Amino acid sequence: MLKYILKAMRPRQWTKNAFVMAALVFDRKLFDVPSLERTVLTLLIFCLVSSSVYLFNDIMDVEADRNHPVKKNRPIASGKLPIKVAVIVSIFLLLISLAGSYLLSTGLLIIVSVYFLLNLAYSKWLKHMPIVDVLVIAACFVLRVAAGVSVIEVERFSPWLYVVTTLFALYIGFGKRRAELMVLVPDNTQSHRRVLSGYSLDFVDQLITIVSSTTIIAYSLYTFSAPNLPANHSMMLTIPFVLYGIFRYLSLMQIDKRGGEPEELLLKDRPLQITILLWAISVMIIFYLS
Repeated sequence: MLKYILKAMRPRQWTKNAFVMAALVFDRKLFDVPSLERTVLTLLIFCLVSSSVYLFNDIMDVEADRNHPVKKNRPIASGKLPIKVAVIVSIFLLLISLAGSYLLSTGLLIIVSVYFLLNLAYSKWLKHMPIVDVLVIAACFVLRVAAGVSVIEVERFSPWLYVVTTLFALYIGFGKRRAELMVLVPDNTQSHRRVLSGYSLDFVDQLITIVSSTTIIAYSLYTFSAPNLPANHSMMLTIPFVLYGIFRYLSLMQIDKRGGEPEELLLKDRPLQITILLWAISVMIIFYLS
């Protein structure tokens, strides 16, 4: 039973919660122990509340998931995890998350509550609305960043990073929709993903082109216009890594026909992993050693 509970909590999806660390890193407080402790606790809280959301979502989507070629194997859809048990675990994770948030800061409690309620609305209504569904996904990424900001004394964090996060999340979200359009049988699309009737490959490709381009532009503007960066504009040296990462992900979507599970690509695609690692090392050197 525990095995299926853990699987239903989707620990691979926890990689998304790394965005909580953005304020800590970009405000140059990575080595400030109190700030680091509070951010790590916030990261753990988001892992728990996101797992609570995943369980609720799978409970609400159980019938649709059973018609999906991949999601039918999830613990709840397959019947390996009873719905009653899933409900109890989801509520327990939510309560732990809210209690932990309250102990850290009122701001975090509000953000975690909004995150959970927004995801409930997504599971019930918003995920059936084309474009709005992906905007909600992007909003959840921004809430992760805001959560990291709410638990430390921010001094140099640039609002540009909210813009970059939003655009990047839209890029990933539309990539997921593209992958679903490629995988699901057209004649049976409505039975397990109603929102896909509002998308087409051509339309999604246009959206991906727009958000990938604007992500690059926004990040580039951040690297030489944010007030907290080195005066020598050395942060611009990280732009090539962002360019390659976006182009690599685009290649995986359109050439390799992948992209439906971004966390899987992050954990398995070696070029993407190396790019992220080099980008992170570059940021650390520029922020903390220059």
